[in-house]
Amino acid sequence: MTARLGHRRLSQFMVISSVRRHTGADARGKPSTNMQAMSVESSPVVAIIGGGPAGLMAAEVLAQAGLRVDIYDAMPSVGRKFLRAGIGGLNITHSEPAERFASRYAERQLVLQPFLDDFGATALRDWVHDLGIETFVGSSGRVFPADMKAAPLLRAWLHRLRGLGVRVHVRHRWLGWHADGSLHLSHRGETLSLQPQVTLLALGGGSWPQLGSDGAWVPWLQARAVTVQALQSANCGFELAWSEHLRTRFAGTPVKSVAIQVQQVDGRVLRQPGEFVISEYGVEGSLIYAVSAALRAQLQSQGHARFTLDLLPQHDRARVEAELRHPRGSRSMSSHLQSRLGLHGVKTALLFEVLGKDGWQDLSKVADTIKALPLQVQAARPLAQAISSAGGVDFSAVNADLMLQACPGVFVAGEMLDWDAPTGGYLLTAVMATGRQAGLGALRWLRAQHPDQL
Repeated sequence: MTARLGHRRLSQFMVISSVRRHTGADARGKPSTNMQAMSVESSPVVAIIGGGPAGLMAAEVLAQAGLRVDIYDAMPSVGRKFLRAGIGGLNITHSEPAERFASRYAERQLVLQPFLDDFGATALRDWVHDLGIETFVGSSGRVFPADMKAAPLLRAWLHRLRGLGVRVHVRHRWLGWHADGSLHLSHRGETLSLQPQVTLLALGGGSWPQLGSDGAWVPWLQARAVTVQALQSANCGFELAWSEHLRTRFAGTPVKSVAIQVQQVDGRVLRQPGEFVISEYGVEGSLIYAVSAALRAQLQSQGHARFTLDLLPQHDRARVEAELRHPRGSRSMSSHLQSRLGLHGVKTALLFEVLGKDGWQDLSKVADTIKALPLQVQAARPLAQAISSAGGVDFSAVNADLMLQACPGVFVAGEMLDWDAPTGGYLLTAVMATGRQAGLGALRWLRAQHPDQL
């Protein structure tokens, strides 16, 4: 009953736009004549730009408070990147202890900690269960829906939002602000002007532009004195100069049961076990994504990056050299490596890639290379090919409720903010947590602006 009363009261004071006609305007408000005029009868109380997980979570928080919420998305349907992430199994979150979980956000742990405390891995899993979707913990500690699919979860979520009165407008592309400060959207060649009480931006970063996250919003926020850090590839592959032999013979081959080691720019050494995949351009896969931030920092600071691989993390170096020095008789080095150490296939190919034909005489050097095979990185893959993006709205540009300091009443959530995390459920958890925080912040701001109506 309270929520309904709040909705009714707020409807009484929401801004009703006079019917206006536009010849069209660009993101800076300059006139344009290439768009048809369109009348706008009324504006929503809350306009959420972007129908991904952050926007949907914010919509749920605000709609549960009884507010009229409208979501605008440029794509033909919402949640497209969310569905894409579910191909092969939707990784919702991770089951590791909260302290370890929060450390995955590195230098952004401190600023994200309050949001994770409010809506972290356990709360997110409970929320999924409340939608009627069961979950399980995989062998890696990652949490998945019981059927591994994203679509049933999204359907259940949208059903809940419809029940709360949330309205979704697809094929509505945000183009910044008109000269009068109203939101500028386009729909099927027509221009719209909206003046909501609150605007919440959840447009994603710059990865997967074909699914809607194209980073087009960056100059529009910068024009309003919002500090935005450059969008960069995160959780991405990296380019290496493979030989023709390795590239043609082993592209697409997984390299399993290894450990990667990277020296971070602050001098600390990051070591991570796992597996990755050889690609035609270099390397990709979960183990590479886990150290992508460190490799990216090296590239920025010195123009190149380097990491080493421990091909036999289960053996110490002394054991490796002892096995190498075991008499091999007439066997080839490849046969000797397989017989004594279990090294074969792509791992042997990587050794040959580094040692060449003449590097096998010094067995001490061979042992060193097996335990720390050096690989030089030339570049990160383009942003459009990355799983996620680093950079975005600087946290100095928002308050604790994620409202833009330079734009009162405008909130930001999800990957638009400048944080980064590896794959493993950490990305989706922080997206949802910041969406919830921005929704709660918008609700607090509305109540402060209109204490008699809410």
